[in-house]
Amino acid sequence: MKRLIIATALAGAILAPTMALAAKDSVTFAQRLEPPGLDPRTGAAAAISLTTLYNVYEGLTRIDESGAVQPALAESWTISDDGLTYTFKLLEDVKFHDGADFDSSDVKYTFEANAAEDSQNKRKDRFEVMESIETPDANTIVIKLKERRPDLLEQLGESTAVIVDPASDATNATQPVGTGPYKLDSWTKGDSLKLSAADTYRDKDSIAIKNVTIRFIGDGTARLAALLSGDVDATDVPTELLSSDSLKEDFNIIVGNTNGEVILSTNNANEALSKLKVRQAIAHAINRQEIIDGAMFGYGTPIGSHFAPHHPDYVDLTNTYPYDPELSKKLLAEAGYPDGLELSLKLPPVDNYARQGGQIVASQLEKAGFKINIENVDWPKWLDEVYKKKNYDLSIVAHVEPMDIGIYARENYYFNYNNEKFNEVVAAAESAATPAERTELLQTAQKILAEDAVNGYLFQFPRIYVVRKGLNGVWEDLPLFATDVARMSWSE
Repeated sequence: MKRLIIATALAGAILAPTMALAAKDSVTFAQRLEPPGLDPRTGAAAAISLTTLYNVYEGLTRIDESGAVQPALAESWTISDDGLTYTFKLLEDVKFHDGADFDSSDVKYTFEANAAEDSQNKRKDRFEVMESIETPDANTIVIKLKERRPDLLEQLGESTAVIVDPASDATNATQPVGTGPYKLDSWTKGDSLKLSAADTYRDKDSIAIKNVTIRFIGDGTARLAALLSGDVDATDVPTELLSSDSLKEDFNIIVGNTNGEVILSTNNANEALSKLKVRQAIAHAINRQEIIDGAMFGYGTPIGSHFAPHHPDYVDLTNTYPYDPELSKKLLAEAGYPDGLELSLKLPPVDNYARQGGQIVASQLEKAGFKINIENVDWPKWLDEVYKKKNYDLSIVAHVEPMDIGIYARENYYFNYNNEKFNEVVAAAESAATPAERTELLQTAQKILAEDAVNGYLFQFPRIYVVRKGLNGVWEDLPLFATDVARMSWSE
């Protein structure tokens, strides 16, 4: 029945008129999830960053497709010999979308607000390490750190470090005001969001794409149909639909990397899951390749810890607990559950890795003696119950921020994991004096997580994106979740 539904939808799309193809100065994207808000500093959803980062908001630096740091609101910088003082020279004649001038006071305000006691910034710790922020003049900002942060320049290019206008800060979640190339025109909840080139942008004549529409289409078959009908120019498509002959003539299929680790999130505070042998039993029950083949149609790279395989400091730890369901049963019995263990599995609304992958994971765990009760939830409920209230046993989600192994050291994070040795290693890695020292510490941190089986480590989420031919500048890899429209253009 599913194949019939897909075939019918595609047939309808092929027969549909193609008059809706984008003008050469417009583009329409579709994404499966609608952002819950439009302030990327405070929301946990990747959809916020995909929509606003580098489009509406900018930081002092920018991360390009290769993962390299580029200038943004800071045109240059110097770092003191001890690695504790960063001096940024800011661009001049920059304005926010509301017409306000941008200067060093906005940087100081933003970073101090990010570190404030009542801050909701999801990477608050990055700003708490700033001992002082000085503004010797309107175009200079001097940041003194309490301890070294070799990754500071990269971190200042992420969504949590975008610079905001103090006057509009309180309403950025619904009426975002930034310095970026695009301003918000409208947001029709449940349908779409529209951006247009900002007259205030300092380099507005360089922007080839003047109008941007982002449509929210949760169903993968519907996203594909929208592509084929001409209503959408680029989107992700479920892997099972990529072989469609309809895509071969008019579209390019991009396959690259992301920093998204797909994990079986585990509530380590649960009485049973707090036991190492139970977590080891889960780890031995997981067949990663079966999940990748069944849920992702072969796209994805197995991981054994919370680290991206394409990172130079990655260690392959997938054999720490090899697939062995009989050993899982034995460990479960030794942990005090000879008759099995009942657990809930709350799945967010992502068809491939979460919903389909969840079915496969549940089946694997049940073969090893677990009883899994699946509960499908929407994103608001997942964020409330799992992420905020920690009311769950297991879940499946992709953690998409670059270099986010440090989340395991966060107090009261939703994994409920607390390991002082790990915390010390991560803290030392963040302030390492040399690259070699940092590599050794990061590899130690990976091994601790793998041996503790903190979560079920499944696979690295791939970048699979279908783009209408003629649209240039779409990233192949996603070093962070951003849709950098200002650097796109249509071929003549």
